Amino acid sequence: MSWKSEDIWTELRKGSQKISNFSWALILVLVPIVFLLVGASSYLGRNLIAFFPSQQIPFFPQGIVMSFYGISGLSISSYLWCTIFWKVGSGYDQFNRKEGKVSIFRWGFPGRNRRIFLQFLLKDIQCVRIEAKEGISARRVLYLDIRGRRAIPLTRTDENLDPREIEEKGAELAYFLRVPL
Repeated sequence: MSWKSEDIWTELRKGSQKISNFSWALILVLVPIVFLLVGASSYLGRNLIAFFPSQQIPFFPQGIVMSFYGISGLSISSYLWCTIFWKVGSGYDQFNRKEGKVSIFRWGFPGRNRRIFLQFLLKDIQCVRIEAKEGISARRVLYLDIRGRRAIPLTRTDENLDPREIEEKGAELAYFLRVPL
């Protein structure tokens, strides 16, 4: 989502709050719970899951492995739910021609450096660069090259933009900032 006027262009970033992350987090809660229930039912010798008889799975080694998979899956799921809850990666990019500044803000993981805020002058921008890697795992990323600093990515590596979209976005930003593409 973006907002644009004559002198200010602001782009909001979703970060980790994407539908794919929500669906993976939900899957990674439900499946490990089933693994834990199978491991627990093989240990207790009772059917905790109605459609799965526990007598067919001995606790050692299958029940232990199922329990381990359940605990591992819940650990990964809790990490994913935390990144969603903390909005890791979300923020905004603001290009202000009126003040001659660029501000990039992102939320990180909780701690001392949770707020990531970069601010620099428009005159320090050398160019807007598109890096494209084609092949099986194609990726296209839009970068901002800044004098005296390393390139700053403006799009996520997992934003699967097609070549036309990334070129339009890069050209529009370069035209707005009045820098080469």
